[in-house]
This record gives sequence, structure tokens and C-alpha cells, in this order.
Amino acid sequence: MLSGLLIILLPLVIGYLIPLRHTAALKLINKLLSWIVYLILFFMGISLAFLDNLSANLLAILHYSAVSVVVILLCNAAALLWLERTLPWHHQHQQEKLPSRIAMALESLRLCGVVVIGFAIGLSGLAFLRYATEASEYTLIFLLLLVGIQLRNSGMTLKQIVLNRRGMIIAVVVAGSSLIGGVINALILGLPLKTGLAMASGFGWYSLSGILLTESFGPVIGSAAFFNDLARELIAIMLIPGLVRRSRSTALGLSGATSMDFTLPVLQRSGGLELVPAAIVHGFILSLLVPLLMAFFSA
Repeated sequence: MLSGLLIILLPLVIGYLIPLRHTAALKLINKLLSWIVYLILFFMGISLAFLDNLSANLLAILHYSAVSVVVILLCNAAALLWLERTLPWHHQHQQEKLPSRIAMALESLRLCGVVVIGFAIGLSGLAFLRYATEASEYTLIFLLLLVGIQLRNSGMTLKQIVLNRRGMIIAVVVAGSSLIGGVINALILGLPLKTGLAMASGFGWYSLSGILLTESFGPVIGSAAFFNDLARELIAIMLIPGLVRRSRSTALGLSGATSMDFTLPVLQRSGGLELVPAAIVHGFILSLLVPLLMAFFSA
């Protein structure tokens, strides 16, 4: 767990330590961040095509994961919308001109389309495509380095980035509402309560939740947890561009633990650099909670 968090935080810190005043270089970084989002999603699609044992117990896996992702996201959304009304997120980010709803929908579809294209190419089974997961990890590290450079040159203080009250509050709301969703899932699916709570504790960290729950509850529950958390990430990517205009808390909260890594560039593009500190703190807290809660509920 600690090594994974270090891999995420280290490039951010290194990037933050790099001063950069050239306007042209900063513009290039902005463009690179946009393109790297598509590259990571493309690699994600390829990796999906190489998953083991997809055909075994597929109907049960799809049933569990579909119910789980719908219930948990609805609980998250209800709690986050309540939070936005109770504690409105006042921000200073001024977009020059917000895109139309059609443009935001097309952007979301484009992002998902890249995943589908990667998946289709991955089905070819070419040997070198098996390195897509590693390639996406290295690409993510480079992306986080660029985000760190961008943060350093945005004028934000280190205190604003590390001690972000909004990010902490949203993380607590997401964790609490997800566990409520886990209880509801257990009742709907006829699962033991601890199993439902364990499935709800992934917060989008699909690589970890799939492994841990497969060891504890078997391949069906482990695969269902994997697809539940993966679907959460993909749905968040689709909804962020539209949600960020109406409820920044909801846009961030639905990203779960991935707000610190895979959905971070999408949040940054849609909500501005001011959203990044809250996203990092939010993702960091949830990433710490995932292995702790899963270990507790799996015991």
C-alpha cells in the first residue's frame, strides 16, 4: 500500500519542486496533459482485454457488479448533492467559456470511445500488448510529474494543496455513503453483510479490490468488485465534464480513490487547476481507507 502511494505522490512532489516560468513550456504541458488522458485510457482498454477467467461465472459477476455500482453511486450522488447544498463550494476558477452540454457529452463519449478502441485492439491477443498495464503506469507517473509542475507555477501555496478541507470532507462523505450502499447491496443481492461492505470499500481502486476480495471471498465476488470499481471510474470520467459545472463536490466525489491518479487529469481539465489540491487529498484519504476497510470486513 505504502509503495503504491509513494509511486503516486513522489512524481507530484518532484514536479512541484521544479520552477518553470516560460509561458510556451507551460502551454506545452497543458497540451500534453490533454493527450496523456487519452493515452492512459487507451492502455486501460487494452488491459481489459487480457483479463483472466472472464467467461467463468460471467452472468453472476455482471449481476453483482451492475447492482453494486448503481446502488453505491446513487448513495454517493445523493450524499454529495446534499453536501453541495449544505456547504456550497465557493471557488475562484473562471472558465473563459463553458462548453455546451452537447460538447461535454461528446467529450465524455470520446473518452469512453478510446477505452473501447483499446479493448478491441487488445482482443487481437498480440503478445506485445500485454505490456499495456505497465505502459499505463509509466505514463501516469509522467502525467503526475507534469501536474506537479503545473501546481508549482499556479501560485498555490503548499498548505492549500496538502491541507485541503474540502477534499477531506468529500472523502468522509464518499466513504460513509459507500458503506451505506454496501449494506443495501447485501440486502438486495442476498449476500452476507460483511461481503457487501467489503465490495463497497474499493472506492474505485479496482486493481486492489479485485485482488483482495478474490483471496477472501472467491473469484466471483473478486471479479464483481473489480468490475464495480472499474465501472465507477469509467462512469465518473463520463460524468465529470457535465457535473463539474453544477456540483463540483459530486464531480470529485464520484471519482473515488482515482481522483488522485487516473481521473485527476479529467478533473483538472473540466474544473481547473484549483480543483487539483482537493482531488489529491480526497484520493489520498480514500486510498488509505481501501486496504484498511477491506482487511477489516474480510477478516
